Parts: sequence; C-alpha cells; structure tokens
Amino acid sequence: MTVVPDLPTIGTVVITAIVDSINPCAIGVLILLISTLLGSAMSKGRILKIGLIYISAVYITYFLAGLALISFLHYIPLWITEYISIIVGSVVILMGLVKIKDYFWYGEGFSLQINPDKAKKIHNLLEKVTVPGVLFLGAFVAGVELPCTGGPYLAITFVLSQNFNIYALLLLTLYNVIFVLPLIIILMLAFFGTKIQKIKKWKQSSRSKMRLAIGILLVLLGWLLILIANNTISLI
Repeated sequence: MTVVPDLPTIGTVVITAIVDSINPCAIGVLILLISTLLGSAMSKGRILKIGLIYISAVYITYFLAGLALISFLHYIPLWITEYISIIVGSVVILMGLVKIKDYFWYGEGFSLQINPDKAKKIHNLLEKVTVPGVLFLGAFVAGVELPCTGGPYLAITFVLSQNFNIYALLLLTLYNVIFVLPLIIILMLAFFGTKIQKIKKWKQSSRSKMRLAIGILLVLLGWLLILIANNTISLI
C-alpha cells in the first residue's frame, strides 16, 4: 500500500524556514546592494524602496518556484510516491553532509555554492541600480541559489505536494515570509542607521555556523522524509 506523507506541522515549517532563511547569497547580495546605494549618496527613502524591490523579487521568485515544484510533484503517480520520497530524502541528506563537511573543511572537495560565472554576473548587475535591474537581480539571485541551497525547500515542497490544499498554500506562504525576514531585518537596520560594516562583519563571522546549522537540518529533514515514506512516523 502506498503511503502519502501528511502535511508538516507549522513548527516544522517555521524551524526549516528559519534555518533556510540564513542564506549567505541573498544576504550578501543585499549587503552589497545597500553598500552600492550608500556609496552613491542616495537618500534613505530611495534605498528603502530599492531594497524592498529586491526582497520582493526574491520572495516572488522563491514562492513561484515552490508552486512549480509542488505542481510537478503533485502529478507524480501515487504508486511511486514512496520511492520518490526516499530519493528526495537521500539527496537532502547528501546536501546536508556536504554542508557539514564545509563547516570543517571549506574549500576542499565538492561544495554547494553558486557558480563563479553566475557570481560575476550578480556583481555586474549590482552596477546597474535601476528598478527593472533590481527586480531582475532579486529574481536572478533566488533562481541561481535555489539549486545550491534549496535542500530544505525541496523537502518541504515535496511533503506539501502530497496533499496540496489551502492549508498547504498558507504553509508555503509562511515559509517564504520567514525566508525573506532576515533580508527585511538587515534592510531596516541599515535604514535606521546601523553601519553596513557591522552587518558585513556579522555575516562573515556567522558564515561557518550557518553552514553547520543548515547541514544538520538537511540531514534531519532527509531522514524525516525517509521515515515518513516508510510509514514509520507521521507529521500531523
């Protein structure tokens, strides 16, 4: 008999989204964007507007990517759901182990990071601070980071896809709100006068801990998916 995973609890979604939200790429680009705007002597009101446009683009892209993943996974025949869940869980565990490896031996062997060519393109986009340019920048950042850091999102969207309804849609919305929350906090700190250098220093000092936290969560989420697929546990 095929087992369909239950929807995750709010707590599972919140914890996963919090860890996923500590995203070095999206945060780093926002810090660079704010630094660029400050260097151009732009008014605080304009900086706030541009920053919110960037965050909105990240949110919309990530949310639509989640809907696309859910739509695709929803139509997978039920008889292979268990096997897909085990495969996804194994991939998520592997991504988590790579992140944990990076905590101890960053730069050695395979790592989940953005392709250098795409990173260069992001820096080039930062030189063109226009509303369309910032919209594209946010969408581009969210798009290129998803394959590298989207392990938690993959796990959550897979579970949501098995019984997608209005509650599941609200959980997806909540996940993405939490995902961009650190970006909003950083933007507000800069708007109210926090030195961008302090934010940069925090990002640099927290980077390795981010990798470890994300890695541990991915291993736990992957194992959780496998246990759900085997009907060992149920999230209700």
